[in-house]
Amino acid sequence: MVGNNTKNRSPLLPDRHPIQDFFICDVTDAIPKDDMGSMEHPIFSLATKPDLAVREYEHNGTKISVVPSTLGLATIHDKDILIYCISQLIAKMKIGVAPSRTLHIKAHDLLVSTNRNIDGRGYEQLIAALERLRGTSIKTNIKTGGIESTSGFGLIDSWNVMRHTDSGRMSEMRVNLSDWVYNAVTRHEVLTLHRDYFRLRKPLERRMYELARKHCGQQDEWAISLDLLRKKCGSASSDKEFRRLVSDICAENAKHNHIPDYAVGLDGANVRFTNRKTMKALPAPETTAFPTLDPETYHDARIVAPGYDVYYLQQEWQNFWVESGKPELKNPDAAFIGFCKSRHKRSPME
Repeated sequence: MVGNNTKNRSPLLPDRHPIQDFFICDVTDAIPKDDMGSMEHPIFSLATKPDLAVREYEHNGTKISVVPSTLGLATIHDKDILIYCISQLIAKMKIGVAPSRTLHIKAHDLLVSTNRNIDGRGYEQLIAALERLRGTSIKTNIKTGGIESTSGFGLIDSWNVMRHTDSGRMSEMRVNLSDWVYNAVTRHEVLTLHRDYFRLRKPLERRMYELARKHCGQQDEWAISLDLLRKKCGSASSDKEFRRLVSDICAENAKHNHIPDYAVGLDGANVRFTNRKTMKALPAPETTAFPTLDPETYHDARIVAPGYDVYYLQQEWQNFWVESGKPELKNPDAAFIGFCKSRHKRSPME
């Protein structure tokens, strides 16, 4: 009977609380500039038990290692805390409040917003997640000005409980974000995350959705080889087992459409994500005398940013221009091409 209940249960967790849309920091983009391969590195563990393995990655001369504390690596579910903190910073910035690396947040609000239980166990799990985030450290070599250096940083710098309720549970807490997370927010290196992300049961599903949001975005589709997907997910499974796990997810998603925004299926040795067109388009920039671009510019943009939807990039660029105070553009076409180059360099499509 238990087996039947498990087999027939929804692939999504219950929607425990009504929540709004959130922003997700693309963690690898938040690593210092010029770190070309960092977006491929699986910083968060997919394990459900303490993961004490040191993760090593190398790509095009860039080396990245993620070192756990004695409690293990921060998990993909621990990342919910960063998502919440970043969404708070974004919301404050939109109403003109200067961002700060230090956030004062309500523990109850965080649990509700990330679809977690608000019982005693929920608060205990929150403390453990904060400790793993604080203890996990990242080390990478970066090149600036042609000089290679090595730097290390954590996911959060510190946390502490500011106030308890009468029942002894924490009520208000303070989280100090690391520089690289804070910089990701202030540089607008964020992506919108569907709220059902917090309802996905399987860690691998969460990671696959993140990669689809990162690489497919609002394009029609995106394909990635199983080998590269396994590398990006940081899976410790064998090739055969990983294919089985992905195949099961594809079959379940074909039945339930539970993975937000994308259909996903196996296509030989590739995994293909197809956009369901459920994402909201970027808001149009406010009415302004923004100069039009030469038709040839779109052609050039496709060359410097292969794989991207250039019209979506144009919308991003225009929004960035408005948010930057509408500076005078002596050559809008060159400015747009420069934006596309920078976007591709920071986040090349596979």
